[in-house]
Amino acid sequence: MSDQVKHECGIAMIRLRKPLQYYIDKYGTPLYGINKLYLLMEKQHNRGQDGAGVANIKIGVPPGSRYISRYRSVDPQPITDVFRKINRKVRKSLKGHKDRRKDAAWLKENVAFTGEVLLGHLRYGTHGVNSIENCHPMLRQNNWRSRNLVMAGNFNMTNVDELFDKLISLGQHPKEKVDTVTVMEKIGHFLDEENQRIFNLYKEDFTNAEISAIIEDNIDLPRVLHRSCRDFDGGYAMAGMTGYGAAFVARDPAGIRPAYYYADEEVVVVASEKPAIKTAFNAEFNQIREIKPGHALIINKQGEYDQHQFIEPLEKQSCSFERIYFSRGSDPDIYRERKELGRLLVPQVLKAIEYDLENTVFSYIPNTAETAFLGMIEGLEQYLIQQRKRAIIEGVETDEDLERILSFRPRVEKLVIKDAKLRTFITDDAHRDDLVAHVYDTTYEVINKGTDTLVLIDDSIVRGTTLEKSILRMVDKLEPRKIIIVSSAPQIRFPDCYGIDMSRMNDFVAFRATLALLKENRLENLLEEVQDDCSQATQWGHSEDENYVKAIYAPFSHEEISNKIADIVRPKDLKAEVGIIYQTVENLHRACPNHTGDWYFTGNYPTRGGNRIVNKAFLNFMEGRGVRAY
Repeated sequence: MSDQVKHECGIAMIRLRKPLQYYIDKYGTPLYGINKLYLLMEKQHNRGQDGAGVANIKIGVPPGSRYISRYRSVDPQPITDVFRKINRKVRKSLKGHKDRRKDAAWLKENVAFTGEVLLGHLRYGTHGVNSIENCHPMLRQNNWRSRNLVMAGNFNMTNVDELFDKLISLGQHPKEKVDTVTVMEKIGHFLDEENQRIFNLYKEDFTNAEISAIIEDNIDLPRVLHRSCRDFDGGYAMAGMTGYGAAFVARDPAGIRPAYYYADEEVVVVASEKPAIKTAFNAEFNQIREIKPGHALIINKQGEYDQHQFIEPLEKQSCSFERIYFSRGSDPDIYRERKELGRLLVPQVLKAIEYDLENTVFSYIPNTAETAFLGMIEGLEQYLIQQRKRAIIEGVETDEDLERILSFRPRVEKLVIKDAKLRTFITDDAHRDDLVAHVYDTTYEVINKGTDTLVLIDDSIVRGTTLEKSILRMVDKLEPRKIIIVSSAPQIRFPDCYGIDMSRMNDFVAFRATLALLKENRLENLLEEVQDDCSQATQWGHSEDENYVKAIYAPFSHEEISNKIADIVRPKDLKAEVGIIYQTVENLHRACPNHTGDWYFTGNYPTRGGNRIVNKAFLNFMEGRGVRAY
């Protein structure tokens, strides 16, 4: 993606199903779990560069021994920093105790991060200060082991104000009004109530010390999650560990955010992406399963696991942006889908170049668009096969003509190279833009000047600023006749409110293009009509019922908006013509049939809160407020 957009956060959980001594004897180290967690997190590094954190629970240690450990970091290399701290802590604890390095009982009582339940998190902050306090895992502490809760997640809630008010009505005094704290405190509240419910059942017949063990064996985590999450509105994959060793990963009812798990006799593993599990544990892809929407994978104190429904599932609408861009393309399904996205663009591309393949050069904007580029080239090869068959059937006059037809291939070059990222510390806009223009570099002397058309595929075009300020100016120096930018994703028209950093209407070049078309066609009154609809719905408490903003796009075709985007991103002093091609929503669903979440393209939000957020975002724009709608 040439435009910078914040990624999704990532989760990683490991539950060791054998006693610690088993891993020491088999693998020669008490840090088997920590080492695997490091690999699991590094293989999801694409999901978090703002911070990272790790927490660990030890099961069954005696009173007086620390059983929860946690480190977090907002260092420029946060994963490395966290695990460096862990290793330093372990080495310090083992100093002078060389003979104890394979004594599991001693290690659990005296060395941090030697527990059976491990939780890691990679943070991409969609909003808020990038401070250590915003890093997961979050910790809710209590002197009762069964009331301790450690949580991390990939989520964003649309109804934080409502959830905050409910916490107050429950008698709590939350320290912050953010969804991370609100979610943890809500679950923590009902975990406390579950503890109290069981305590009340047994208090007449057992001592408090005896009841503690009974509580740990009888806590109903699916019930806790049902009571906690029934009024959540958002996309989430939330991972939690209790102080006594049970753990869970809960997925939202529409399956918006991804969560996968793998289990064998030694471990249960959860991650946001399948390739991370595959690499870290050498698992087969068919052994890695998806946590079902509206379900939680519950791992009890004994290491047994199962999926439990905690909320009524909705129609599954998994995030399609995961398939287009966020997740690693080493997942075989995602790789095939991205290639198909490129292949399905071929008819539009051929039409745009007027079928003149001889005078067209194909390339891509690195690096995530490379797979879609391969699919597009395969599609062009399939087109040429049909052209060769037709020419042979109709008859070829000379051997030279036959050789030319059979040997012709699409012209492919690597033209755009992302250079080391420059720090734009210069404050005046003119010089900062000059620096931004040099983020990318190009390969010279491969274009026939004034003759060739250059086709560049990107995986999405969100804001269009990188095209305008950098890429188009750079490739124009090659002096092509025309530049066509191709997006393997459809036009992004609506804000996301489930975790991606796309929240303000005016950030989207498709929205700005639509505003220009409304003005050109004297339809500006439509903006005021939509504003009135949004205002009235908000006033009467019905803003969740409908996405009124869809109406501003209705007068114009997909192609009209794409053409206007080309006008907007084309610098006035550019010599080459510019064209923009976007993927269609229909082809997106053909390529990714099992991941139909497309609200940023269509405005069809999977939860009611999405409608409220988009209507609020439009009101913010109309009223000149450059703030987030959530």
